[in-house]
Amino acid sequence: MHFEKWQALGNDYIIVERDTLPFALTPARVARICDYHLGIGGDGVLELSPPDASGFVARLRIFNPDGSEAELSGNGAREAVMYLRAHGWTDQRQFSIQTAAGEIRPTIHDDRTCTLDMGRARLRSDDYPGGADDGRGQLTTPDGRVWDFQHLQVGNPQCAIHVPDLDALEALDLAAIGPGIEHHAAFPNRTNVSFFRALAPDRVRARIFERGVGETSASGTGASGAAIAHVLRGGDAPVTVLLDGGELVVDVDESLLFTLTGWAVPVYAGEASGALLDDLAALA
Repeated sequence: MHFEKWQALGNDYIIVERDTLPFALTPARVARICDYHLGIGGDGVLELSPPDASGFVARLRIFNPDGSEAELSGNGAREAVMYLRAHGWTDQRQFSIQTAAGEIRPTIHDDRTCTLDMGRARLRSDDYPGGADDGRGQLTTPDGRVWDFQHLQVGNPQCAIHVPDLDALEALDLAAIGPGIEHHAAFPNRTNVSFFRALAPDRVRARIFERGVGETSASGTGASGAAIAHVLRGGDAPVTVLLDGGELVVDVDESLLFTLTGWAVPVYAGEASGALLDDLAALA
C-alpha cells in the first residue's frame, strides 16, 4: 500500500489511490491508519479514484481520523488538488473534482498554492432543521453556557460563534466545550464549530473544533465558516483568517459564493509494512 503524507497549515492527511489499495477503506481501517502509535498517523485519509462522470479529473473521498466520512475539507481538498497535479492526473491549472459535497473547482497558482471555488454557502440546511432563514440561533452547552451562533452549510455544517474578547477566545477550552456543541440536539448530523473574533474589518482570528477530530490547528471549511459569519456581521471581504497553523484567505460575495486560497505541501511518501497490512486486512 503506497501512500503520501501531505499537510496544509499543520492539518495532515494520508493520500491513497483507491485502485492501488489491497482492500476497501472501512471506518475501522481508516481509524487504524490514522493512529499515530499503531498506524501511519494523520488527521484523516484522502482517497482518490477516477471520476464517474465526464468533466472531472478525479473523485475525492475524505475520511476523519475516527473513520467517519466527511463531506468536505478545505485543507484536505487543497492537498488532493496539489497531489493530482504533481502525479500527472492532469496538466491543467483549472479543473474539477467530485466530492460528497459536490463539485470543487481549483485554480493552481504555483507548486504550493491554489484557490478552491467552493460554491455557495447556505444559511438553511437539513443540518440545522429548526433554524431560522438567517441561520442564527442560540444554544446552551452542558456546562450551562449560552452561545449565540451563525449556522452555515459550506459543504459541511458549520456553527460559527463570535467571541467579542480576544483573550477570552484564546482561553477557551475547546476540548471541553466543543463536544457539547458538536453533538447538540439542534444539529442532527453533528456540526463543526468555529470560534472567532474580528482583528480588523478584513481579518479575523479563529479557533476550530471539527466533527470526528476535535480541536485542530487549521480547517479550510472552518475558516470559511468564520469568514462568512464575519462578513454577515458587516466585515469586509476577502477575509484573512488567522488559525493556529497559519493563514487562509476566504473571499465571499453578496450571494455567498466563496473561494478559499492557501497552500499545501507533501511531507513524505511511504509504503505500509506487511505487518500493518495484515492487521488492516483483519479489520472489518
